[in-house]
Amino acid sequence: MSSSRGIAIVTGASSGIGAATALALAKDGFHVIAAARRIDRLKELQAKNSSIEICELDITDQSSVDACATSLAGKPVELLVNNAGGAFDGDSVLDSDPEIWRHTYEVNVIGTVRMVKAITPIMLQNGTGQIVVLGSTAGHTAYENGGSYVAAKFAERSLAATLRLELNGKPIRVSEISPGMVKTDEFAKVRFGGDTTRAAKVYEGVAEPLVAEDIAEAIRWVATLPNHVNIDSMVVRPIAQAANHKVHRQI
Repeated sequence: MSSSRGIAIVTGASSGIGAATALALAKDGFHVIAAARRIDRLKELQAKNSSIEICELDITDQSSVDACATSLAGKPVELLVNNAGGAFDGDSVLDSDPEIWRHTYEVNVIGTVRMVKAITPIMLQNGTGQIVVLGSTAGHTAYENGGSYVAAKFAERSLAATLRLELNGKPIRVSEISPGMVKTDEFAKVRFGGDTTRAAKVYEGVAEPLVAEDIAEAIRWVATLPNHVNIDSMVVRPIAQAANHKVHRQI
């Protein structure tokens, strides 16, 4: 296990994939800045590994992002994992609330843009770095009643592709990781406004959906490849899910 890696920033690190990624990277030798709004959750995470440092961060607040970047100026930041995001409805376009679309875009897309703009200059100054954008298979194929989230994840995928073009010739790798069905404690519950019954139906009959640790391992692997190797895009699904619409359920 290497102990000579630099600093990795993980947004949305208070739960789910973000928390699992922070732990996986810390175990592999990174000094991890676990960033999120919920400090109590971050303290619980920090207690699990001494290589984790916590940072209160709201990616929808420019002053919060600026404060994070200022604290890291001149430090060996090697990795930015843009994990913070989420889905906030399950409505058809005709039934949807435009304010939820706005919020979904702000959290998933604009928040990622804020972080990229704040942290990439530090990487450029250091002469090395990697940006990981946590997308979704929703950003590859649309599906009914997912319009706001699908639109945001398509935008994040485009953001990663654009960055890769614009940073070509610079020592910065850009990777998009797109999970399919991942069962975490909060994602579906948040999407359906706390309706646990509706959230449970998403995974109903699926023997082995992905879990947060599966995606964390994908991120860890991508981040620890040699600097000349760039994984442009990785789609990760459970074996039960052949496509967004094709899921084997044992019912």
